[in-house]
Amino acid sequence: MLLYSIILFAVAALLFAVGASIHRGNTKLIHDYHQENVKESERGAYGRAFAKGIFALCVSFALSGILALFGESGAAFSASLFVLFAGVIVSSVILIRVQKKYNGGIF
Repeated sequence: MLLYSIILFAVAALLFAVGASIHRGNTKLIHDYHQENVKESERGAYGRAFAKGIFALCVSFALSGILALFGESGAAFSASLFVLFAGVIVSSVILIRVQKKYNGGIF
């Protein structure tokens, strides 16, 4: 479980760095077709809203890694996976809402 936690912490750190960069306005990290219809005046708000979804994913990876450190029992592993999948679902919902609001659709 230690290796699993290390991997989750590394991915969480990477997601945090990407999310922070997008939050500061570097929307070039988001693929072009995801922002084709975003108005230039709304790019900053779009980047901050998109970063919230990335940060939610980052938190779920970190919490899942922390829970995995509590042991190799079935309960600890199940809780870790539950937090991971719940976080992925929540962040996906956030990202889809941001895309629909600012881009007019998912793609």
